Amino acid sequence: MLFEQMRQKPFFILGPCVMENQELLYTVAEKVAEAGQKYNVPVVFKSSFDKANRTSIHSYRGPGLENGMEMLLKVKERFGLPLITDIHESYQAAIAGEVVDILQIPAFLCRQTDLLVAAAKTGKIVNIKKAQFLSGQDMFYPAQKVVEAGNTQVILTERGNMYGYNNLAVDFRNIYDMKKFGYPVCMDCTHSVQRPGGAGGKTGGDRTFVPMMALAAKAFGADGYFMEIHPDPDNALSDGPNMVKLQDLDKVMAPLV
Repeated sequence: MLFEQMRQKPFFILGPCVMENQELLYTVAEKVAEAGQKYNVPVVFKSSFDKANRTSIHSYRGPGLENGMEMLLKVKERFGLPLITDIHESYQAAIAGEVVDILQIPAFLCRQTDLLVAAAKTGKIVNIKKAQFLSGQDMFYPAQKVVEAGNTQVILTERGNMYGYNNLAVDFRNIYDMKKFGYPVCMDCTHSVQRPGGAGGKTGGDRTFVPMMALAAKAFGADGYFMEIHPDPDNALSDGPNMVKLQDLDKVMAPLV
């Protein structure tokens, strides 16, 4: 049912980058649920139990798989929101799939066959982020791996391409190209404004451009929008420069619906 809803209406994947604590998840989830009701669109709550690809080994990664799933389950029980989280290793798929509705494949791992197949076999929706080194046309093959593993519930997500050093550029034609495959296409408005590794041992970026990325993606036919949100992004433990302030969520969503 969720996948069909995401086909029919603009959908939003929203939440803090990483699970910092339970109270943060509750605070953000409450606003996400309110936004879904206000605009009558599918909203999915997102947060990561492990940021396995942090720039520095000293950076905060998250509470881990077991604790993370407990935290997300509490969010689902309190707010009734569908959930998404990213996995980095094949064994995590079945465990996370017991709790979440969508399994997300990180961009750098989108060609990892075993990871894609493990996600597919859970029967959950699989959101595959386009790698920073691939074109939209190249994403036919990661999607095909999921489909041939027996799961046709695929979402493809644009998140920019590497452009020189510590920067990304978005070719919005990728959205148009990926839509030709027949799957919903999402725009990752947060990670497309990153400056990877460009802030002295951590990733920088500029949240100012998030609403513009979303509007441009809409013009190219995007079906959904991925935006990380946080009540105090300047003090967030991961990806703060790129997260939308929670208080700004409404004005960012309004033009998209």
